[in-house]
Amino acid sequence: MGMNTWGPEDEAKIHMVYPARDAERSTHAIFDYPKGDPRNYSPEEGLSLVREHQLAPIGLFDSGVGGLTILSALRQELPAEHYIFFGDTAHCPYGTRSETNIIELSLQASQFLIDQRVKLIVVACNTASQVALNTLRATFPVPIVGIVPAVKPAARATKRGRIGIAATNRTVETAYLQHLVDEYASDIEVYTIGCPELVALVERGELTGPKVEEELRHSLQPLLAKDVDVIVLGCTHFPALRPSIERVVGKRAQIIDSGAAIARRTHSVLDTEGLVHPSYPDRGTVQIWCSGDVSTFEYVANKVLGYAVTANQVTQ
Repeated sequence: MGMNTWGPEDEAKIHMVYPARDAERSTHAIFDYPKGDPRNYSPEEGLSLVREHQLAPIGLFDSGVGGLTILSALRQELPAEHYIFFGDTAHCPYGTRSETNIIELSLQASQFLIDQRVKLIVVACNTASQVALNTLRATFPVPIVGIVPAVKPAARATKRGRIGIAATNRTVETAYLQHLVDEYASDIEVYTIGCPELVALVERGELTGPKVEEELRHSLQPLLAKDVDVIVLGCTHFPALRPSIERVVGKRAQIIDSGAAIARRTHSVLDTEGLVHPSYPDRGTVQIWCSGDVSTFEYVANKVLGYAVTANQVTQ
């Protein structure tokens, strides 16, 4: 486990790999128009099609259960929406894989969601967002929202001018993270550390207890030793550990994650596209899928979400 400090010598590593905007996506239509051009429809037929699109679900995928923390944030922001979540637990974690493999797995996960006729995809995985987002947006015809490490709010929040970012090994190595640091935190000290062992904790459903806190102290100590006063949770698995992290860190540092910001961004994109689900009193439905062992996934998902869910297995 090593720690990185961004410096001027790292600038040469950036090669314009910034994830594209949500609007930059394939121009192929995801929804069928049997009459061809939508203008061929009567107002009543057009309204019916719009309603069909609005009622379509939002899709999310992650390498494992971590993306369920984003699902929770989305359900708070957009309770009427229907959701389909896919956890690629057979290939978890993504953060230790090659970029080529991450892109391939992200394409497969997104295609599964497209086959369910989702209206928008949230890439609920920091690693996949930073490695595969451009490819996904060029391939699929729906808006795709990625996860951005909360560097900007962390830079605003720090009082000592020192922030830490805990993420997967792959995330801390990406040029996109360096771009965020250069853009929003160039005048402060930023320390990054890869914590794959924390992903493993969450995937086993170990979220609280003395052993968990011992592992957290060991993992986060290099950041705390740098006297940071803000720690960014740069992996969607880590917010599942947030209560334990806050107990370990205490008042030494503020903990920040991206969940609420991603939910607001998703709401904004849906609103711009005219795809927000009509508001009904009832909450929307949730479908949970995984590629690995279903019983293990259900056990951990119930812990992360705080309520019982039933998972379905995607056949490979």
